[in-house]
Amino acid sequence: MTLKLYFGPQSCALASHIALEEAGADYEAIAVNLAKGEQKTADYLKLNPKGRVPALVTERGVLTETPAILAFIAQSHPAARLAPLDDPFAFAELQAFTSYICSTVHPAYAHWRRGERWVDEASSIEDMKRRAPRNLAEQFALIETTMLRGPWVLGEAYSIADPYLFTLASWIEPLGVSLAQYPKVADLVARMRARPATRKVLPLHGM
Repeated sequence: MTLKLYFGPQSCALASHIALEEAGADYEAIAVNLAKGEQKTADYLKLNPKGRVPALVTERGVLTETPAILAFIAQSHPAARLAPLDDPFAFAELQAFTSYICSTVHPAYAHWRRGERWVDEASSIEDMKRRAPRNLAEQFALIETTMLRGPWVLGEAYSIADPYLFTLASWIEPLGVSLAQYPKVADLVARMRARPATRKVLPLHGM
């Protein structure tokens, strides 16, 4: 079966899109116009009731949440060696990293861009926007000093963690958080941009 990836331009779905290319997967990429609210239409909500992207349609059902999709891609395409599948501890370390991006770094960014998801008062939304850059700066400092082994997240081996970090790292400078202060992260971003899979996918995401 051909996999179907539903993605929104300039969203976290970029990580899964790159991973599918890296895996050499048989897939179709289907754009969801987030600005027009297509993620909230009845047809899309039947597919993903969360009303978010990405969503990956497989022969066994629909997967959502980036860490789960990335793990599925790595495990279902073992020849691509996108994860340390033969080492339970190393694979758990990989999952710990993708979970941190999903549960901590991405929400910090969303507090700057979509504060209305959490609060109603305009003053509260503005306060969240003011705090978000500081939170992201602290989180990327932690990644730089304790999580990113270099040149890739897990060290010498490229993995599904790398397109995920690349995706979030690509978002921080508009908030006033300079990528240059994190040289290991900046190096990974440059390496990612040079990869054929990334170059193929980025134009579809408006990047």
